[in-house]
Amino acid sequence: MHHPVPRIPAQPAPHRVETEARLTLELATVVSGARRRALRDGDRQVDTAHLLHSLVESDPAVRAAFEGGAQLARVLGYLVQRSIGYGLRWRASAEAASRPVAGPGGWSPAAAAAMEGALERAALRGEDRATGLDVLAVVASDPDCRAFEVLLRAGVEPDALTARIAELSQQV
Repeated sequence: MHHPVPRIPAQPAPHRVETEARLTLELATVVSGARRRALRDGDRQVDTAHLLHSLVESDPAVRAAFEGGAQLARVLGYLVQRSIGYGLRWRASAEAASRPVAGPGGWSPAAAAAMEGALERAALRGEDRATGLDVLAVVASDPDCRAFEVLLRAGVEPDALTARIAELSQQV
């Protein structure tokens, strides 16, 4: 069955506006990139894999959290496979199948939870705005999201990644 590419609503939902107002400029750019990627991929919503892909492509601090170029290349390889058609298999994954759809152009519940979790992490540090490392830490800790599955398939140990994120966050 062919599904038309969804249109992103002209006005974001009120909770998204509040959430996005609390992101760093860099993370807001990541979110915008994730939305474009979801549209290009023909997905109904932005999921955590879209966020991960955009984070890895545009946030140097996120790239620094990985063990090196080879690990980062494996993560990008899985994400690219997903965006060029391998994604049909991903649409039946845990994030898509077990959670309700937020609506065309919206965020998956897991992606929305990741953004809220990132804001909570920032608040614990006494910061008003979330960073890409905050989002990465949250998705690396959620075994029910697509980004977590990508990380595992790429050979990334989630506990080791969150430990590196903690170290990097203390250095900032």
